[in-house]
Amino acid sequence: MTDQTKNRPASGSAIACTVEQTLLGEGVRWDTRRDELLRVDILAGHVHRDRVGVDGRLAPVRVYTLPGTVGAIAPIEGDEGWLLAADRGFVHLSPDGSTHTLTEVAPRGTRMNDGACDPHGRFWAGTMANDHRDGGGALYRLDRFGQTELVLGDLTISNGLGWSPDGQTMYLVDSGPRVVYAFVFDPGRGTIAGSRALVTIPEEDGAPDGMTVDATGDIWVAIYGGGRVHRYSPDGSLLQVIRVPAAQTTCCGFGGPGLRRLYITTATENWSEEERRAEPAAGVVYSCDTNTVGLPATPFRPDPSWWQKVRDGVP
Repeated sequence: MTDQTKNRPASGSAIACTVEQTLLGEGVRWDTRRDELLRVDILAGHVHRDRVGVDGRLAPVRVYTLPGTVGAIAPIEGDEGWLLAADRGFVHLSPDGSTHTLTEVAPRGTRMNDGACDPHGRFWAGTMANDHRDGGGALYRLDRFGQTELVLGDLTISNGLGWSPDGQTMYLVDSGPRVVYAFVFDPGRGTIAGSRALVTIPEEDGAPDGMTVDATGDIWVAIYGGGRVHRYSPDGSLLQVIRVPAAQTTCCGFGGPGLRRLYITTATENWSEEERRAEPAAGVVYSCDTNTVGLPATPFRPDPSWWQKVRDGVP
């Protein structure tokens, strides 16, 4: 279904809840273990942990800095740390800031981008070429036993991922062709089939980026270059538009008490310092109250015997 932008529903608006500017904010996830909002700054290699105030503003808990890029983050069941899609592979981040690379999957000249866990706790993460070339991206899956598989190739910018509440549909954004795809998902096997274009964003309106799915099954997609978030029904109908005072709108996810507030990351990608100073509303995190309930991050659920080997440093 094509996005009919001339007949959009009435817009909502988002307000800033941080002040620091990121280069490429992304990866909004709610970690129920600590009641913290997780997010990343891909190009800076930063992982942010934030607490949510009564007014919705974010208070920093800690910022971790990795030596390369970091595209996505997920909590880990039975572990105090987090699983990252970072640089060219999958990385374990401990609360003390130490990291351990589990495996590298992306070829040279590419990097990990957005990712999320499916309902059974497998971690899916996409890649993109550093030069953004067509067909340079892919989608990988890390299963519960530490095995990785190339699931899709010939993507351009593999981006937002999400699953319907019943676990029967997987959504994947490819920002290059500006499409949100829907796949038939087999929860038991962790496989996809039947790709179809659910939404296509016109070039003049921007490109779909990070996304989330709420408890009713509606799909919320950040529109990079468009300064907004779109809410779609499962059939691809546009239900709501949230305006964001930053054109590079990158990702969205629910957080805070009751998971009714939508948090939205933005970017200042490829901006000069002068441009950042001139546009202080860009690159910060925004929030917007909604009339729905979101879902927390599904944790990575590793097999305990394999994960113990990871903790012990056994290859």
